[in-house]
Amino acid sequence: MAYKFEEGKDLIIDAVVAKINEQMNPNQAPLCAEFVRQFYSTVALADLQDWQVDDLYGAAINFWTLLQQRRSNETKIRIYNPEYERHGWQTTHTVVEVITEDMPFLVDSLRMAINKLNLVSHLVIHMGAFCVKRDAEDKIVEILPRGSQQDDNLSVEAPIFIEIDRQTNPTVLDELHQNFERVLEDNRAVVEDWPLMRQKVREMINELDKSTDFIDPEEIEETKAFLNWIEDHHFTFLGVRDYAIIEENNETILQPLADTGLGVLRASMSKPCARNISSMTPEARELILSPRALVMFKTNTESTVHRHAYTDYIGIKRFNQHGQVIGERRIVGLYTSAAYNTNPKHIPFLRHKVALIMNNSQFNYRSHSGKVLLNILETLPRDDLIQASEDELLEMAMGVYHLQERRRIRMFARTDVYRRFVSCLVFVPRERFNTELRQAMENVLAESFHSNHITFSTTFSESVLARIHFIVRTDPKNDIAWNFKEIEQKLIEIGRSWADGLKHYLVESFGEEAANRYYARYHRAFPASYHDNFSPRTAVYDIKHLEDLSNDNPLVINFYQPLDDNAEGFRLKIYQLDSTVTLSDVLPIIERLGMRAISERPYLLKFSHDQCAWINDFTLQYVGKIHFTIDEIKELFQTAFAKVWFGEVENDGFNQLVLAAGLNWRQVAILRAYAKYFKQIAFTFSQEYIESALSKNPHIARMIVQLFEQRFTPGSISSRDNQCREQIEVILKALDDVTNLDEDKIIRQYIQLINASIRTNFYQKDAQGKYKSYISIKFNSHAIPKLPKPHPLFEIFVYAPQFEGVHLRGGKVARGGLRWSDRKEDFRTEILGLMKAQQVKNAVIVPSGAKGGFVPKQLATLTTREEILKEGIHCYQQFIRGLLDITDNYQGKEVIKPQDVVCYDEDDPYLVVAADKGTATFSDYANEISLEYGFWLGDAFASGGSQGYDHKKMGITARGAWESVKRHFYEMNVNIDTTDFSVIGIGDMAGDVFGNGMLLSEHIKLVGAFNHLHIFVDPSPDPQISFKERARLFNLARSSWADYDETLISAGGGVFNRNAKFIKVSPEMKKAFNIKQASIEPNELIRVLLRAKVDLLWSAGIGTFVKASNESHLDVGDRTNDAIRINASQLRSKVVGEGGNLGLTQLARIEYASKGGLIYTDFIDNSAGVSCSDKEVNIKILLNGVVASGDLAY
Repeated sequence: MAYKFEEGKDLIIDAVVAKINEQMNPNQAPLCAEFVRQFYSTVALADLQDWQVDDLYGAAINFWTLLQQRRSNETKIRIYNPEYERHGWQTTHTVVEVITEDMPFLVDSLRMAINKLNLVSHLVIHMGAFCVKRDAEDKIVEILPRGSQQDDNLSVEAPIFIEIDRQTNPTVLDELHQNFERVLEDNRAVVEDWPLMRQKVREMINELDKSTDFIDPEEIEETKAFLNWIEDHHFTFLGVRDYAIIEENNETILQPLADTGLGVLRASMSKPCARNISSMTPEARELILSPRALVMFKTNTESTVHRHAYTDYIGIKRFNQHGQVIGERRIVGLYTSAAYNTNPKHIPFLRHKVALIMNNSQFNYRSHSGKVLLNILETLPRDDLIQASEDELLEMAMGVYHLQERRRIRMFARTDVYRRFVSCLVFVPRERFNTELRQAMENVLAESFHSNHITFSTTFSESVLARIHFIVRTDPKNDIAWNFKEIEQKLIEIGRSWADGLKHYLVESFGEEAANRYYARYHRAFPASYHDNFSPRTAVYDIKHLEDLSNDNPLVINFYQPLDDNAEGFRLKIYQLDSTVTLSDVLPIIERLGMRAISERPYLLKFSHDQCAWINDFTLQYVGKIHFTIDEIKELFQTAFAKVWFGEVENDGFNQLVLAAGLNWRQVAILRAYAKYFKQIAFTFSQEYIESALSKNPHIARMIVQLFEQRFTPGSISSRDNQCREQIEVILKALDDVTNLDEDKIIRQYIQLINASIRTNFYQKDAQGKYKSYISIKFNSHAIPKLPKPHPLFEIFVYAPQFEGVHLRGGKVARGGLRWSDRKEDFRTEILGLMKAQQVKNAVIVPSGAKGGFVPKQLATLTTREEILKEGIHCYQQFIRGLLDITDNYQGKEVIKPQDVVCYDEDDPYLVVAADKGTATFSDYANEISLEYGFWLGDAFASGGSQGYDHKKMGITARGAWESVKRHFYEMNVNIDTTDFSVIGIGDMAGDVFGNGMLLSEHIKLVGAFNHLHIFVDPSPDPQISFKERARLFNLARSSWADYDETLISAGGGVFNRNAKFIKVSPEMKKAFNIKQASIEPNELIRVLLRAKVDLLWSAGIGTFVKASNESHLDVGDRTNDAIRINASQLRSKVVGEGGNLGLTQLARIEYASKGGLIYTDFIDNSAGVSCSDKEVNIKILLNGVVASGDLAY
């Protein structure tokens, strides 16, 4: 009767049988059908349902063909990849077919061979006890039911069909075939010799009675009992062989005896060889030669039969009449599952071991502790109980006892006497145990013990701990003292859950109270990707950095080199609250510090719904050739990166020197500051080329910095000259190895400029004890070779990441304004021209001419006027501080040198500044700083301001220049106070000189004007209406031409943006300015305005807009305005009034005047402001002295 669950299977088998009956010879079909029924009857229904009937038919017919003819004792193996066209069926796997006598262990042994090759068995069909009768030609003639009574004509066979991972490589298929042959041969030998091996054991039991004279009878009885126990189905016998111990050439030899091998130790299967006992470990020698009747341990041979494990060895010794060991009978095999499941108190020898250990433990059997320890011993792996000594077992058992069911990871290990194995008993909290953890532990053990082969077994019980028993094969030649505690710690590390590890290391680092606080905040914050890449110990270090974050410290970085990375690999972690860094911000900094970013991984830590932090982890590689350790560069890199990030250091190629030359960010800033100055004095090479030259010669770059430090480090200057000369000689000697002429010139330029430097504030600190954010350097200008003329007497260059500025002085007592320049590339050229004009202008006063200017460098990121003005004021204030930092002061009549400044020049306390273009309202800021510094001039330091003459309100400069204009028109018999006249202007109504000037006559017809932002065009202005609108703009704070009311502009006019692609030209514009085209570019329109035929060109802007015909733009030195500048020959205005400086070159004035144009010079036209400032300063100096003496109060 078929069970219900088999009904579906019968239907499938019937379908296969029907196909057999349909396709096969009627004489063969019944026999084949019976085979198929028995063949598929052992297969699960689900497996049969996975196949098509055609494939089930094809597989069976192919196997039947192999099975039909087989000689007695023949083993047939076929391995093939079924293909439909060749075999009539197909599968995705490789098929193994085996036919041999039915015997134990066949399937287990074959599976072991497959697993050993790391292949998967997808289906196994085993027809054990397949009963057939064969004829004289060994062909099947009858198939009997399984279990048929055996007779001489009956052949009981075992057809086995296995599907494994598909293999197409012929070499692999041949290896498989050979392995199966060897396994089946071993299996046959074991089964055939089984009775003989058991007989050999019984012989030894009888033989032991002869050894009672020299072996304790109790031991003899226990040995006999143990042998009877293994013979009673507790041991799978795989091989037996006898050995004799002989003396040969003064060596003790363990000699195998011929023709004694059985099972896998048959001589035909295992070639025996003699062993030199003297070469064995001391423990092994003692074990073999000791008078103990029985020895047991693991061999280093893996079983090929029944079970995948290292075989067990049982040695039964033979003695001579003197009680000396003369040989032994060796039995190899595997303890059966019954042996492993038997309580040790029922196993000979083990029962005595357990009793001895219990006694040595001093625990009472009836006590709780005694019961627990006994249970531990009874559940220990049988291999350890059998092979370990009593002392080893006591230590192991007590260790397990002291675990006390706590969820901890522990390892108990022992080495076998031959040092061929290490037995590792590992306990793991069962909720943490999984395959991944087991494999990870296996990897740790393999690495620690230098093993390439490990077996394991896992035990689960009611305990909270799972137990893994690892048998680790080792090389006995490695005489290494294993550090079991260290290996155990490694297992603990990988076995901890990530959160538990975090808690552990937090306690270790911060103590329990703080650890609990941090754990509560962070243990759920780290993402899974972080867990995958970083250990809990690393997380603790990251937490330390994260805890350093605050509103005042929004970014923390950690530059380090992991121990497992190669010597050139570095890591950079950036920590931020609330937002992550962007790659486009970070990568340029990294690259300019000389690193290449190989990879980046961001990690988001979520603390709550509204709190988070980011860790950005970068893998870096140094691109240079310098070799250094992380300790040498860690602080240098971290500090430099942070300074660049926060804008305190520029991000450029000089930063490569931090790593290449081992310089800190401030030392690099020295080289950068000089390079910035090189650019302003028209040094031949660009900054990028200078950076490259120093990066190629980092040792010389370091020497240059040392020269600067020797020259200016505060302290006595008595021996500095000699030190500096010696340092220069060292640099020049190093230059002998520099083959590139350009690099040689650059390095010599640094030497010359450092020698020409006479003061610096580099070593000064502010009130908070921090170094200044800018660097001021005072130069003896006459000591600088090839400096553009005219040469100032002194100049101060101020460098900062936010701005640069220069102050040029024609004499020790000199005076001039400070302007907000927009000529970033060549502002010194602009200031030099202004200083030259100022020197002439100052002929009307006592002080010589001076001029200064600064350029804010970070305005591009600002969008509003207020932001730009605020930044400009800040840069102006820092520039003023930079000047005063290195300027002498008076205390009474005594000259006081600035603090921490080495001075190579004479006393120099006179420094007076004034307002200029862009700084008309800044004088109060300068005077506040003067008072902050306690500078002797007080608020006389900067003329103008709230406590001085307001030049804009007074209109003094414009009024003075307007007198020149009136004079020119007077010579043409034109009264501009009563007669309308046309004007082109340079500037805007917000400016002092332009604005005041354009309000000095109501008859001005301003037809066009421009500044740096806009172009104003009014082809036919109404003088009275336009005058009122200009007055409105003048009184409107920070006005521009864009504020002009366009409804008041005449037809065809307008206000145009200089950034526009083109400007549409109206008919009125065409007529007024003689323009032919319909549209025009903004720069060309400005050139048209400059060439316009008008009465007056009112120049009150920043820049040089007219040059002589024989001058080049390069001669002018104002690159900003090259695109709009015209020649003097093109200038058609009748009069030029120069309210501003440098509107025309001197040669342009000459050329213009020679063609009839009316013009003086800028220093004549606008000298009224100079005279006014001189009076203000002198009055304040006079009165400040009286106030200081107490003779006057205010």
